[in-house]
Amino acid sequence: MTVKKRTVLITGAGRGVGLTVATKLAEAGHQVLINDINPQTAAAAASAIVAAGGDALAAAFDVSQTEAALTAIEGLQAQVGGIDILINNAGNAGSIDMQQLSFRDMPIDQWNQFLGVNLYGVLNCTKAVIDGMCDRGWGRVITISSEAGRQGLDINVSLYGTAKAGAAHFMRHLAREVGANGVTANSIALGLMDNVPEEFAAPLIRGIPVGRLGSGADVAHAVQYLVDEQASWVTGQTLVVNGGVLAV
Repeated sequence: MTVKKRTVLITGAGRGVGLTVATKLAEAGHQVLINDINPQTAAAAASAIVAAGGDALAAAFDVSQTEAALTAIEGLQAQVGGIDILINNAGNAGSIDMQQLSFRDMPIDQWNQFLGVNLYGVLNCTKAVIDGMCDRGWGRVITISSEAGRQGLDINVSLYGTAKAGAAHFMRHLAREVGANGVTANSIALGLMDNVPEEFAAPLIRGIPVGRLGSGADVAHAVQYLVDEQASWVTGQTLVVNGGVLAV
């Protein structure tokens, strides 16, 4: 079956999971817009995809900054003729290394490091593209979430988990609002991924039924399913990709 070429904006796609997803979608024939807060990182990722025969453009901006994000995405849409698929992948603490602190220990001025990129970043980017999707009668919004957004964990990620939970619930509400316009909105909740430091990996793997950590390829396959034309009846859902670990 021939895949219709779509234009995809992927946030936080300069490296890691986001880049793997972008590469997979480019290989499927889509045009990918590579967002990263660092212009050099975005440009290098886009160049690598183009060198491999894909269609990619760099799109450097900070998703957590409302006006900057809206302006950047408006310019992108004018350049490419509209964005069909949005993958909200930017996460953790944005451009700052993520610190795992309990809520009691975390200074108030650090709250927005997590809320800004994981929640407001999703709202900002979705706001910029949703009208065009609805007007054209087709669209996909996918937010990469986390098990920390589905259940309480004792690993000092309360602000991160709160932001991820808020973004996932926003997808559920959005799905109800835009479903009649041919637009779906879903989340993918990730379990433990293979970016965990090696010294911590072994005991963590023992708790995963399939016996390994998750990879960017696992996420890319899940994204590819949700963006497919045949996933049009799947909306307002959280697809759990975690190797079989059950929420408690």
